Amino acid sequence: MFDPREKIALFIDGANLYASSKALGFDIDYRKLLKAFRSRAIVIRAYYYTTVVGDPEQQFSPLHPLLDWLHYNGFQVVAKVAKEFTENCGRKRVKSSMDVELAVDAFEQSEGLEHLVIFSGDGCFTTLVAALQRKVKKVTIVSTVLSDPSMASDQLRRQADYFMDLAYLKNEIARDPDEDKK
Repeated sequence: MFDPREKIALFIDGANLYASSKALGFDIDYRKLLKAFRSRAIVIRAYYYTTVVGDPEQQFSPLHPLLDWLHYNGFQVVAKVAKEFTENCGRKRVKSSMDVELAVDAFEQSEGLEHLVIFSGDGCFTTLVAALQRKVKKVTIVSTVLSDPSMASDQLRRQADYFMDLAYLKNEIARDPDEDKK
């Protein structure tokens, strides 16, 4: 799947990866994740995409410590403020997506890469994968089909050159729950 001499980049859909790991019953240790892929190939860059609710400068978000850590430890963090709106019935909703940002960055950054690793099972990335393949790039999708329901689009899995189930990476990238007690 990976050639240790090839240049790769990681494109992490933060919300999707979080949901997938939670569905499998573990938390991601991003230091271990980066180390796992650096042992497989030459990681040129690792991107993490997420949205935050509210003005990030004015209020605390539970994501802030993670985003700061990622930023200081080798990840390019791409974040934007989610749009909040009220439905006609008065219920508050949040609309957020980083799909376009991830797709544009992956397409633009692909020039210096042989292989792109996309951490998402979202079927909307199928067209991106096909476009990258037309540029003679290999694409690996990391998600899971071992959760109920499956977190990976069948169409996306079929389009990708390779599919890695997150469940099989668990031993390499799971956060040790005992670390919180130290």
